[in-house]
Parts: sequence; structure tokens; C-alpha cells
Amino acid sequence: MCYNLIGDFMKTALITGASKGIGKAVCYLFAEKGFNIIINYNSSYELAEELRKDITSKYNVDALMIKCDVSNEEEVKNMVLESVKKFGKIDVLINNAGISIDSTLEDKTKEEFKRVLDVNLLGTFLVSKYVGMHMMEYRNGKIVNISSTNGIDTYYPESMDYDASKAGVISLTHNFAKEFSPYINVNAIAAGWVNTSMNENLDEEYKNKEIDKILLKRFADPIEIAKVAYFLVSEDASYINGSIIRVDGGY
Repeated sequence: MCYNLIGDFMKTALITGASKGIGKAVCYLFAEKGFNIIINYNSSYELAEELRKDITSKYNVDALMIKCDVSNEEEVKNMVLESVKKFGKIDVLINNAGISIDSTLEDKTKEEFKRVLDVNLLGTFLVSKYVGMHMMEYRNGKIVNISSTNGIDTYYPESMDYDASKAGVISLTHNFAKEFSPYINVNAIAAGWVNTSMNENLDEEYKNKEIDKILLKRFADPIEIAKVAYFLVSEDASYINGSIIRVDGGY
């Protein structure tokens, strides 16, 4: 029989945008802790398959890959159904899927702006809605949304669509916490700069200026965000609900 550190029996975690960055780090950490893993991806099949194979070879858990555009309602419904069919239920949801399309105001198009909101904000809404309704059947579950300090007070005009989406995720966090109370804990992580592929092409001079604003003088490693996500779904955080945890190294 399999066990993890959060409960008596093996539990299942669905991670969106799981094939790289923060999502990938969450998958590894949760698998190490004994969770079955649902790896959501949209276009990165090879990375997701590599992750699935590595997780199942290293840990005594099962892993399921599901291709799903989180902004597509029918695909989200099917992802939840497939997950429940495989594992029986979903205990934890980590809403991590997100994109950014940075550009000057003059170059930023309506289509780009809408796509960022569709993935980052609408996607968080849709997955939370359908996974949350499933969790409510059991009156138990944990949801962690990966937001950003961009949604609070670190604004970048070239990222105004991303900033707006992450502010919306914070609002959704409060509303879903209220909607699903008292059975499901819904919290968010407002991450600062993290070493992910989203930031790998930053100009070095610009990157160094941003690092100089951080008290710890570095970007976060994805595992440092993953560890906070794990804390928020653990029994150690059983009385934390509707909260936004800032993880930015002291920006």
C-alpha cells in the first residue's frame, strides 16, 4: 500500500502547465512525497513524456499525461473526467499554466492580449471550476494558484496583459475560497522572478538591474516555489485559506 506525508493513502495531484519550469518542479516534489501525478500539457508533448517516464522510474507513483488547452472548456471537462477515471479522484490542483507575450504598447495586439488572459485567467477559472466541483463531491481538496507579484505591485507596461491576468488570478483565489468553503482550501502564490524558460531570454543588463532590487540578490529556483505549494496543500497549512503568499526574495 502506498502512502504520502499528507494523508494515510496515496493522493493525486493535477498540475497544469506541468512540462517545464515551476510545474515540472512541482511534479517532481509531489511525486517524491508520494502523490500520483497528472501532467497537463498543451504543446510540449516530448517534455511531458520525458517527465512522466522519469517520475515513474524514480518514485513509487503513477503518472498520467493529458493534453489540454486550459482555456478550452470542453478540453478541461475531458481532462477532469479522464483524471477521475484513472485515479478515482483529484485531491490537489496546482494551477500553474501561464504564458506571457511581452511587447510595447504600440505593438501589443488585441489577439495577444486576449490569448494571455485566456490561458492565465480563464484557464485558472475553468480548471478550478470543474476540479473544484469534483472535490466538493468529497467535501475535501486543496487548490493552489500560481500568481505573481505582477498582479500586486510590480508592474511592467510591456507585460500589462500578464500583470492583469495575474491580478485576476488573485481575485479568483479569494472568490473560489469563499465559494468552496469550508471544504476546500484555495490559496495562491505570488511569485517574483523565477529562473524559468519564460525569463531565459532577458537582456543581461536588465536582468542584473532586477536582481539588484531583490534582497536575496538572485532569482528563485522553481523548486523554491514548488516547496511553498507543497506546504499549502499539507496539514501544516490546514488553517490557511484565501491567502496570497508572496515569494519574491524580498523584492
